Amino acid sequence: MSNHTTAIEVAGMTKSYGDVAVLQGIDLTVPVGTVYALLGPNGAGKTTMVRILSTLTTADAGEARVAGFDVRREPDGVRRSIGVTGQFSAIDELLTGRENLRLMADLAHVRKAEAQARVDEQLTRFDLTDAADRRAATYSGGMKRRLDLGMTLISRPRLIFLDEPTIGLDPRSRRDLWQIVRELLADGVTVFLTTQYLEEADQLAHMVGLLDGGRLVAEGTPAELKAQAGGETLDDVFLALTGHTATPATNTDEETEEIR
Repeated sequence: MSNHTTAIEVAGMTKSYGDVAVLQGIDLTVPVGTVYALLGPNGAGKTTMVRILSTLTTADAGEARVAGFDVRREPDGVRRSIGVTGQFSAIDELLTGRENLRLMADLAHVRKAEAQARVDEQLTRFDLTDAADRRAATYSGGMKRRLDLGMTLISRPRLIFLDEPTIGLDPRSRRDLWQIVRELLADGVTVFLTTQYLEEADQLAHMVGLLDGGRLVAEGTPAELKAQAGGETLDDVFLALTGHTATPATNTDEETEEIR
């Protein structure tokens, strides 16, 4: 089911919570070095998909391989290969930016001789050098998001999951994150992105999957989906194929919505 040109392969994935079917027979493939954007209304199953692929929960049925590893049989291999940035920041606000990065380097078992260089690299990359020794509690929302992503990248994963990464960010901070994603792509990193900011998917994604009611109702390049729906934007596609308008979450956990 796997080859060196494929970062993620999913076949027949299903997941239910009680009587609620969250994912129903999902098939998808993500080539190495691309951005795959998974779109869908709140509660469509996007976060559940990320949680399964990142080994945080298990599917009821189906197969999935991530970075060449079976998510059920080889979870440690998956975890060593990926980085995950969720909807809500994983930073410790009592620590400084530098201390947060160093903590992640330690958890990733980065050698001490190399850890400081990687910390400095992420501080520079995310324009946090001047704030490195301030407590993260003093950071703006955009700074916290950049630090969170720097922590994800400290282990230099070749595949990252970004689950609603720009929720709550102002337009400038959102565009800054887009640029970071483009730079990662230039380095050959694969990105699996969930978002309800459809312009984000249009700007970044090579392929888009549209999830609705636990099913993948459409998949293709942004241009292909626009042609299919007869629209000019992905908002048109979203409305035509799901009957919903995209409403970015603000301060809710999508998985909670899915389980209800």
